[in-house]
Amino acid sequence: MADTQQVDARAERKVSRLAHQISAFAKAHGGAEGQVAHIGERGARIVLVGEDGGWGDLVAPSTEIARKAVEKAGITVHESFDGELAAKVKTGPYEWSRMAGIQVGGPAGG
Repeated sequence: MADTQQVDARAERKVSRLAHQISAFAKAHGGAEGQVAHIGERGARIVLVGEDGGWGDLVAPSTEIARKAVEKAGITVHESFDGELAAKVKTGPYEWSRMAGIQVGGPAGG
C-alpha cells in the first residue's frame, strides 16, 4: 500500500511540475496549444505551440502523466500534429539550417 501511495505522489509531483512548465510556456508565448504523442518506453512527448508561433516540447514518463499535465495546465490539446497546428509554428534560420544539414548528411548534433 505504501509503495502505491509513494508512486502516486511521485506521479502527481511530475504532473504538477510539467503543468507549471506548460503554463509558463503559454504565458511567455501569448497562449499555447499542444499535442501528446507516445514515444515508446521513454514515455510521451508534449509538443507545445505558442500563439506567437514559438514552439517547444517536454517529455513525460508516461502518456497518462502527459495528458494529466496538459489538462491541469488548461491548454487546448490536439489529437495529432496536423496541418492546422503545424501551420502555427514559425521557424527561423536556425531550424532551416538544421533541417538542411540533416537532409544533406550534415551533423545532426549541431
